[in-house]
Amino acid sequence: MPNEPIDTRAKILEAAVQVFAQKGYHETRMDDIVNESKTSKGSLYFYFPSKQDIFFGLIETFTGLLESRLKEAIAAEQHGSEQVDSALTASLRLFSQYRTLAKIVLVQAVGLGAAFEERRRTINDRFAAIIQARIEKGIQDGSLPKQNADLAARAWVGALNEIVIYWIYTGTPDLETAIPEIKAFLLRSIGVGNK
Repeated sequence: MPNEPIDTRAKILEAAVQVFAQKGYHETRMDDIVNESKTSKGSLYFYFPSKQDIFFGLIETFTGLLESRLKEAIAAEQHGSEQVDSALTASLRLFSQYRTLAKIVLVQAVGLGAAFEERRRTINDRFAAIIQARIEKGIQDGSLPKQNADLAARAWVGALNEIVIYWIYTGTPDLETAIPEIKAFLLRSIGVGNK
């Protein structure tokens, strides 16, 4: 029984992904999620007092997964330029693997207001900080040229966001196939291969 609360919460989030994917955020009702998760209304409202709280739970789940994959990829490499390269590959593969969840988090959030925008900005800041730290490491270890690491990291976050959102809407480019080209472009932008 000690895992029951975690399992119930996870079941609700998994069901929310399915329902949001089918109906969209705005058309989804809490009852739809209760039915899909095969839990009670009481359980749903215990963990998530509102539909927005469920949505934020999904955002945190996806963000946590992305952050752990990035840190894992970074830890496997020694030089800053290699860490940036590895983190970029890991993030694109994660988006490719979890397209439905990425669509919910990045596209269906439009119109959720100031609370979501504040979270989105905080998440972007977290990822920009991870990239910035790797670029700074690359500058220190000589694997990257001197540059404004904060500006470069924010440009990367913006570029990746646009690429992934375009892919979510159109299915192109195929992220797995495009990873080498996306990486080459972004890595050139910070001086990898430009020496």
